[in-house]
Amino acid sequence: MIGRYPDYDVFDAIDSWDAATKRVVLARLEPPGPLRLFTAQEEPALRAFCDTVLAQDREPRVPVAEMVDAKLADGRLDGYQYADMPDDRDTWRLVLRGLNHTATQGYQHEFARCADAQREAIVSEFAQGRLVGGAWDELNVARAWTVVMRAVLAVFYSHPWAWTEIGFGGPAYPRGFMRLGGPGSGGRGDAAGVREPFEKPGATDEDPVQIVQGWEQR
Repeated sequence: MIGRYPDYDVFDAIDSWDAATKRVVLARLEPPGPLRLFTAQEEPALRAFCDTVLAQDREPRVPVAEMVDAKLADGRLDGYQYADMPDDRDTWRLVLRGLNHTATQGYQHEFARCADAQREAIVSEFAQGRLVGGAWDELNVARAWTVVMRAVLAVFYSHPWAWTEIGFGGPAYPRGFMRLGGPGSGGRGDAAGVREPFEKPGATDEDPVQIVQGWEQR
């Protein structure tokens, strides 16, 4: 394993899960099926976008594209929709068209064929709601960003590999939590030195929020 918790694996706790919990979690490790909602023409932009926003630039990857596709294909939407936005599935399709439009206009390639730095530049403009032209003119671009990222982040952090990466202890049932807070912590957290017996300290004490803010200021 790599990252902040190099010696941690959420599956070390698998014996504490009941049978139903094991089935649910282990099912998320099964090879993903083919895309059902997005077309073969939309697939390259979908995969490139998911990889770019999550910095998944090598294997093994959490299969976010397939997970987003399954969520949308099954109609497992969020139960609400912005008044000035289309159905989430239509928003995704317009976003993928928009990414290809911007990439072609700026770099003479579709989004998936752009270099990493080019894709990152496009995504940065998207996050700030600055993209215009083509499909973007059919969307509230700032809200489109929140719609697609809500789906991307929800499926990514539902995957056990992501739990291991962030040091998350996994399902609390039926094991439960013992440490419900510490002096000044207001809840669970490592800041006060309060950890569950199954949790491990990080390999670094840097604040990830400050690290990302430093990158953004470069």
